Amino acid sequence: MVRTKRLSPAAEWRGLSTTKADWDAVDAGDLRRMFAQTLWIRVFEEYVLELAGDGLVHGPAHSSIGQEGGAVGSILDLTSADAVTGSHRGHHQFLAKALSHVMPAGEQPALTDPVREVLRRTLAEICGLAEGFCRGRGGSMHLQWREAGAMGTNAIVGGGVPQALGFAFNRQRAGTEAVSVTYFGDGAVNIGSVLESMNLAAARQLPVCFFIENNLYAVSTPLSTSTAEPRLSARGSAFAIPSWRVDGMDPLAVRLAMAEALEHMRSGQGPTVVEAEVYRFFHQNGPFPGSSFGYRTKHEETSWRARDPLEMLRTNVVRRGLLTEEETESARREIADLMAEIGATLVEPKPGGKPGQRQIRPDTWPDTDFVDVGVRGDLSELEGSRYEDQDDFSGELGERRFIDVVSQTMGRAMERDERIVVLGEDVDGLKGGTNGATRAALEKFPERVLGMPISENAFAGMGGGMALDGRYRPVVEFMYADFMWVAADQLFNQIAKARHMFGGESAVPLVLRSKLAAGTGYGSQHSMDPAGILTTAPGFRVVAPSTPFDYVGLMNTALACDDPVVVLEHVDLYSSTGVGPVEDLDYLLPVGKAALRREGDDVTVISYLSMVRHCEEALDEVSDVSADLIDLRWLDRASLDWDTIEASVKKTNRVLIVEQGAVGTSYGGWLADEIGRRLFDWLDAPIARVHGAVASPSISKVLERAAIARTEEVVEALRHLDER
Repeated sequence: MVRTKRLSPAAEWRGLSTTKADWDAVDAGDLRRMFAQTLWIRVFEEYVLELAGDGLVHGPAHSSIGQEGGAVGSILDLTSADAVTGSHRGHHQFLAKALSHVMPAGEQPALTDPVREVLRRTLAEICGLAEGFCRGRGGSMHLQWREAGAMGTNAIVGGGVPQALGFAFNRQRAGTEAVSVTYFGDGAVNIGSVLESMNLAAARQLPVCFFIENNLYAVSTPLSTSTAEPRLSARGSAFAIPSWRVDGMDPLAVRLAMAEALEHMRSGQGPTVVEAEVYRFFHQNGPFPGSSFGYRTKHEETSWRARDPLEMLRTNVVRRGLLTEEETESARREIADLMAEIGATLVEPKPGGKPGQRQIRPDTWPDTDFVDVGVRGDLSELEGSRYEDQDDFSGELGERRFIDVVSQTMGRAMERDERIVVLGEDVDGLKGGTNGATRAALEKFPERVLGMPISENAFAGMGGGMALDGRYRPVVEFMYADFMWVAADQLFNQIAKARHMFGGESAVPLVLRSKLAAGTGYGSQHSMDPAGILTTAPGFRVVAPSTPFDYVGLMNTALACDDPVVVLEHVDLYSSTGVGPVEDLDYLLPVGKAALRREGDDVTVISYLSMVRHCEEALDEVSDVSADLIDLRWLDRASLDWDTIEASVKKTNRVLIVEQGAVGTSYGGWLADEIGRRLFDWLDAPIARVHGAVASPSISKVLERAAIARTEEVVEALRHLDER
């Protein structure tokens, strides 16, 4: 007969509630701080809804009214060194962290000048104004103040969670006791990136708290219809993460649960989960209750309002004789008057409008010239670098195997810069990853080569957090370029946009390495060329080395750059040999400088990666065509070498763009359009192109060959130039 036994989770999962004795025992100063912060956030949010109701908040106003106790209770014992990331409903999370930064423990709560400045700049940011923390670019959903440890609220549900791992890693690796707390709601709990992050944090014992604000609704979708286990902290048990479940309307209960979680994390025992059951008093967005939209009842809303965390704090402050009823009312009037005073500097009566009608003061908006500033940095971090190209190289050159140079370049870079950390799948195994690219790094610095679970969203986001924090420079490896689309949110919504979104000043020094594998028989999901899509994301710089010499210089530049840089590598090049440095691996190649591989008068051939070699082979075969062959090196719009392209086109008056990948995701399509618009008067014929087929490469050897471009397709294009 089959025998069974009940299994128990590896980590504790428990609920926590308070008694009157707990309220009597809490330090008087802490209780006053909790009351003051909750009151300030409440009145601040009421003023935001007032402005939103008057149409003065452009975009959403996701009010946190009703949920303040969870943020205040959980942040009270954090320091400015601790990091928090927040959700799209993150005003309270941001304000609690910022207010704690300017009003440290032990200080009596007062509306000091620093507190006033926090409230003013936060309101300005929500209204999209120049004085905001992100200079008006973040608005209500993207609030960041790095000095306070408020590392960014996030408009993508669950989008900020993976980055919290990076903040936690940096603090742990730096030898501090600081932790990371990431706030998200019940709607995010079932998202893959959140679950991936829980698993990765537990596997690497990172000091990160997954704080779930369970407000029972994802917009209007009730929790009961989206999961069979409404106790969301149960997710922690699946990953052996100790978890707490508390009444989030009780700020003290949240604080006590967080105190236990902090003790666990600060002692090096890894991540935690805290679930606080809270309730937003208003709809997802704006000044109306959820019952107005039919998904909640008025009775339900009334019952939750009776448990108002602000009222609970007020009652206990008065009961303990810390403030009188009159003093609490005076405190409310004082903060209300302050918000009106701040508002009066940002809004004004609308000229010619109805009585009481207001508008944003015109002088508070950002200058429109600021629209694209900070999409990328100004590259000032590269000033004084040692640039050398192959023609004037001062070191010894020799025939080098491409993959050996890939490995040795990273190993040498990690010797020069102890901030570089490599993370990816299998990078710490197989004696240096699936192709040997991390061999030297693994031999020299095994503690800085981090093998990751198969969870690209989580570890790409972790790298993004590491880069945003700034203490380490992550090198994220994706085994194949196609896997970028598994992590598309972290790459395109988070990493590529972060610098611009948060005001244009925060560096994001991340390098993403990935290989292209067309022609290897790995089929449609392992063979794409992502250049055409990557270069539509304005935050990325994209490099494509085609020779061993170029790989060293371009990778070193990428590693020194404060922008996120994607380094594309082709498996066809790994086993090839070419001229490269024998010992000197310390030079850079400048951003935005292409290489002229051949010179001629008949046509300008433009290519990148392994197709440069195929172009050379084709030009050798079609000996009656004399061509300039431009190896782009840098592919993104900001880094493209227009000087070299323009000089060549003005000489040859013809262009042939050569790439290997599918026409649908083509890089050459954009490039041809741009050349046509810039240099139309210099062209004697339509721009010719070589590219792959419509379909992605198939497993079948003959179908795969038919889907991609190689030497033969370039030969054919060169022979038919005159027909065009």
